[in-house]
Amino acid sequence: MAAAGLVSSTLLWQKLGTVQEQLARQMADSGTQSGEARITAKQAQELALETSAKLAVLEARLSEVALQRSQLEELMQSLSRSRDENLVVDIESSLRLAQQQAQLTGSVEPLLAALKSAEQRVTRAAQPRLMPLQRAITKDVARIKGTVLSDTPAMLVKLDELVALIDDMPVGNAVQAAKASPSLKRQAEETMSGWWGRLGGLVRDEVRGLVRVSKIENPDVALLSPEQSFFVRENFKLKVLNARLGLLSRQTDAARADLASASATLTRFYDAGSRKTQTAQAVLQQLQTQMRTLDVPRVDETLAALATAAAGR
Repeated sequence: MAAAGLVSSTLLWQKLGTVQEQLARQMADSGTQSGEARITAKQAQELALETSAKLAVLEARLSEVALQRSQLEELMQSLSRSRDENLVVDIESSLRLAQQQAQLTGSVEPLLAALKSAEQRVTRAAQPRLMPLQRAITKDVARIKGTVLSDTPAMLVKLDELVALIDDMPVGNAVQAAKASPSLKRQAEETMSGWWGRLGGLVRDEVRGLVRVSKIENPDVALLSPEQSFFVRENFKLKVLNARLGLLSRQTDAARADLASASATLTRFYDAGSRKTQTAQAVLQQLQTQMRTLDVPRVDETLAALATAAAGR
């Protein structure tokens, strides 16, 4: 039995060694296959990246071809346009450019020059379908010539005068400067009673000046300190300067808003009975009135006629 057990143990040990060898061989084969799989995956990833790069290049070329095709189509359309259509397009572009120049300069001369040139070109073309365009040009020329525009340099001069006037305008609670006290020295021909009378009058005036009674409409002005008066004055000056800058940059809406704010500040914080305040208020009213006629007229009727002619109606 011992011999049989020994023989069986030996057989089992040999079988176990054979199994271990097979497992080791299978693990080695699995490691080799795993390495090959990693190499294959890496190659597939590189192939995918290369394919995506080629696809991006093809898409870029396709977009270039599409752009070139659209440009060729536009070129063919421009070449296939008739002479009248080219004339309409040229006139429209020149009018829009003249409109921009007129808005920048505040003058109607660019518009009038462009309209006169367009009228001459339409007259030379002598096409019946362009007759409504010629009538629209004539109406716009007459309307622009009849439009009254404000003088921008004169408005700038008034704004400069208003800025120079700001420092001298008194606020609503400003204390009037005291009058110079007369000399108490007795004159050579003056009697003693006359000197005493003059002294009594001077004392009476000084006592009256100790108390000042004035009417202030806005309670905010009554509580205005000298430091706040300085900032109110500087704020008013900044509003006027902003209006001047807006007028120079052709931003009429901003200039109107600044002038309206300056007028409200003047009415609220400054002495309405002062002559300089009244002068400043009059200047502001004139500027606000002139701002209404500052906009350059448009040539919408001619542009509508151009659109109709371009559509072939």
